[in-house]
Amino acid sequence: MAVSSEYTPPDDPLEFLHDDAELVAVNKPAGLLSVPGRGEHLADCLMTRILSVYPHALLVHRLDRDTSGVMVFALTPHAQRHLNQQFATRTARKSYVARLSGLLEPKLGSVDLPLIVDWPNRPRQMVCHETGKPAQTDWRVLRHSNGETRVRLSPKTGRTHQLRVHMMALGHPILGDPLYASGAARDYERMMLHSEELRIKHPNSGISLKFRTKAPF
Repeated sequence: MAVSSEYTPPDDPLEFLHDDAELVAVNKPAGLLSVPGRGEHLADCLMTRILSVYPHALLVHRLDRDTSGVMVFALTPHAQRHLNQQFATRTARKSYVARLSGLLEPKLGSVDLPLIVDWPNRPRQMVCHETGKPAQTDWRVLRHSNGETRVRLSPKTGRTHQLRVHMMALGHPILGDPLYASGAARDYERMMLHSEELRIKHPNSGISLKFRTKAPF
């Protein structure tokens, strides 16, 4: 079935990947907002659930509602500042796995298309060479099968819906994407996009940390 526009968050228990005095990493389930939306019906989110366990947790970054995978939260203001800087300077390394409609070629490539919000159709984003913000994504094809492509995506920037719009712009939307896929490509139980790996440096020690969780599709 297609991803529903109604908000029915999953009740999966929190899956922790790491925790220490400065930060906590979790595996966000698909269908759960990262932060609260507007209105009481959008109050349930990963941030709220994390705060129920770690009352001082602080937001560092977000994943789209329909994207699953690795998210990290700071547990101190120092850690939040340090991690925010890593994301801002692109020293934090993110890797996603996605299933795309059609057969993406070649095996390796990059997308460099500036993005901006499509105001009349919010929350959709769009490519705009005049006023869009720079956005770059590298891809590596993992395999082709049954008219689709399994791909690893490495965003170099962190624009809203970046991976989703870039794949659509290549003519290979992410399967199950409720905003950018259409027809049969949209008719899936979830969006096939997963944050598989995040690499950061620990805010205190500077030691490199790698958090990884396998795609559930």
